[in-house]
Amino acid sequence: MLHHNLVHRVSEFAVGLLFGLGLMLSGMTDPGKVIGFLDLAGSWDPSLALVMGGAIAVGFFAFALAKKRTTNFLGGMLRLPTHSHIDQPLIIGSLLFGAGWGWAGFCPGPAMVSMADGQAKAWVFVVAMVIGMWLASFNFAD
Repeated sequence: MLHHNLVHRVSEFAVGLLFGLGLMLSGMTDPGKVIGFLDLAGSWDPSLALVMGGAIAVGFFAFALAKKRTTNFLGGMLRLPTHSHIDQPLIIGSLLFGAGWGWAGFCPGPAMVSMADGQAKAWVFVVAMVIGMWLASFNFAD
């Protein structure tokens, strides 16, 4: 059991490290580059479109492969998204996500990587994100 758990932890660390390195190399951890990509009316920097296009392509094939499997590559339970309907909480969350990304120049993954680099703005973003997730856990509709 200990060996099995160790393999999981090492593989999780390796995948996280690879993901973080990819974010750094692509420029996603540079808020200025991200805001330059989102500034369509100003001096638009289209280079991140290639990064996003690559991520969409990898995700497309990864999900196609995952749908054919019953377990993950280490033999554990495979958890795929099950919700497919668009509702008000999804729309509001998407708007808040986009506004936060445009304002701060971070989305969650790059913000976590940038925290390790000591970027104060990333720490503020992540704290605000955690507070937002905590608030979203309450069902205010009731």
